[in-house]
Amino acid sequence: MIFDHSLLIAAPPPTVLAAFFDTQALALWWSAVNSVTTPRPLGVYAVEWAPTTIHDDLLGALGGVFHGTVMEYRSDREFFVADSFWLPPEGEPIGPMGLEVTCVVEGPVSRLRVVQNGYEENLRWNRYYSVITPGWKSSLRWLKRYIEQGPEAVIAGRDAPPDVLSPRPQRIRRRGRE
Repeated sequence: MIFDHSLLIAAPPPTVLAAFFDTQALALWWSAVNSVTTPRPLGVYAVEWAPTTIHDDLLGALGGVFHGTVMEYRSDREFFVADSFWLPPEGEPIGPMGLEVTCVVEGPVSRLRVVQNGYEENLRWNRYYSVITPGWKSSLRWLKRYIEQGPEAVIAGRDAPPDVLSPRPQRIRRRGRE
């Protein structure tokens, strides 16, 4: 399985990619409670989220830590994080994975593409991708808002009632169960 998503952002690639390495930016657009990210080859890439009150039947509480090693970093176009793992608040880690982020100029905007891959044929991996896909898409929309409108727009948006900005939260369950 793979997560592969792109979107257009009205900013140059270095501005977009820098938001993946800035602690304050990550706190706003990705809801990180802590991060240690080093934008250089062999740098650490670790992002932490608070455990959620949502409890998935298969994965347990969400949140936890995503970490890996930056293998490639070009501030004007891309970075790649290898040997990545998600360490959930409870249960066994999921990984290894790769995270590839590219950003190229496309006319007056930049196209950001995020690809996360790694997979073993089992229910936990399948469930992991079904949970991270909407999470990534939502976070990337917040990233776009952060870059194009500024931190204040994200703060104001996160304080708005949930139904104003996004679909109603859904309980996370495995397929076939209600």
